Amino acid sequence: MRHPGKILHELRRREFVLAGGQHLPATYYGTVDATPLWISLLHDAWRWGLAEARVGELLPHLQAALDWLATDADPDGDGFLEYLDTTGHGLANQGWKDSGDAVRHHDGRLADPPIALAEVQGYAYRAALDGAALLDAFGRPGADRWRDHAAALADRFRAKFWVDGGYPALALDRDKRPVDSLTSNIGHLFGTGILNPAEERAVATALGSEAMSGGHGLRTMSTNDAGFAPLSYHCGSVWTHDTAIVAAGLARAGFPAEAATLIDGLLTAAETFDYRLPELHAGHARAALSRPMPYPAACRPQAWSAAAAVLILQTTLGLEPDVPAGRVRLTPLPGAPFGRVTARGLRIAGHPVDIAHDADTTSVTGLPAGLAVQR
Repeated sequence: MRHPGKILHELRRREFVLAGGQHLPATYYGTVDATPLWISLLHDAWRWGLAEARVGELLPHLQAALDWLATDADPDGDGFLEYLDTTGHGLANQGWKDSGDAVRHHDGRLADPPIALAEVQGYAYRAALDGAALLDAFGRPGADRWRDHAAALADRFRAKFWVDGGYPALALDRDKRPVDSLTSNIGHLFGTGILNPAEERAVATALGSEAMSGGHGLRTMSTNDAGFAPLSYHCGSVWTHDTAIVAAGLARAGFPAEAATLIDGLLTAAETFDYRLPELHAGHARAALSRPMPYPAACRPQAWSAAAAVLILQTTLGLEPDVPAGRVRLTPLPGAPFGRVTARGLRIAGHPVDIAHDADTTSVTGLPAGLAVQR
C-alpha cells in the first residue's frame, strides 16, 4: 500500500532475518507521528538558521507530507490521524509508545484499534501551522488551507478528547470512545498550540500531580490507573526524552515550577546512571526511593536520551531562535533553580554561540550580525 508523503519509521541497509524467521525490512513505515514531526523539524531548522537553499530543496517533500496529513493519515475520514497494523506482523501501536499494551483505558483494558492518539493530533496541528509558515515564507501557495485545517482539527479535538477527569484522553479507540487513562502523552500537546490557556492549565495540573510527577521525572501513566506498574515499559516507567519534552512544553506555556520539578527528577536520576541517562527507568515514588530503580533492558547510551540533555539545557535557558525574523528569545527559568548554567558552542545560523545564566545576569556572545536578543 502506497502512502505518498509519509515519513518512514525505520531504515536499514538491507532486510534482516532474525532467529525464528522474523523479518526486519530495509524500510518500514509503521509510525503515525514521524510525518508531522518531520514537518515541524524542517520549520524549526529554518528558524535556527538552516540555509534557505537547503530548505527550498525540501519544499516539494513538505507539500507531500502536508497532503498525507489530510488524506492517508485519516483513512476513515473522521478528521483525526490514526493507525492500524493491516499486515499482521508490524507494530500494533505506532506512536512513540509502541509496545503492544501501551494504550489502555483507566480500568486497564486494552484499547481496540484503529487508534487516534492525543499527542499525534497536537503534532498534526502544529505541523499544519509550521507548514503554512514555510509556504508563506517561500512564496508558495496553500498556506491558508493549512491554517484552516489546523483550526478545524483543534475544534474536533476539543469536542472529542476531553474526559470527566478534566484532561484529554490518551486516545480514541476503534469505536471513537476516549481512552480515559491519564498519561504523559498529553504533555506533548504543550507547545503545539492545540490547547487554549485554560486547557493548558488543566493539563499542567493533571501532570503536576503526585500520581504523575512523583517519581524521578514524569511517569508514563498515572499511579491511579489500573494499568500502572513502575517497571512497565510504557505504563508507569519514566522515559528521559518524554519527561524532557513535557518539561520544555510546560516552561513555554508558563508553568516553570512544574517544568523545574520534572527536570530536577531527571538530574537526580542522572546521578544514579553516571550522568548518562538511559532510555527509561522505573517510576517508583521519590519519597520511597532516593534513587530510581534501573529498567533492566533499557538502552544506555540511547539517542533520544542524549538529545534530552540538549532540550533540558534549552528549556533552562528559555532559548528560542528565529533567524528569519532576526531575533533570539531568552526566557530562562525564573530564580535559576539549577544554579549558574553555561552553554558553549550552540550553533545558531551556523555560528557558535555561548550563553551563561544565573539568578542575576544572562550573557550571550557570538551571535551573528543581524540577530538581536529579546529577553
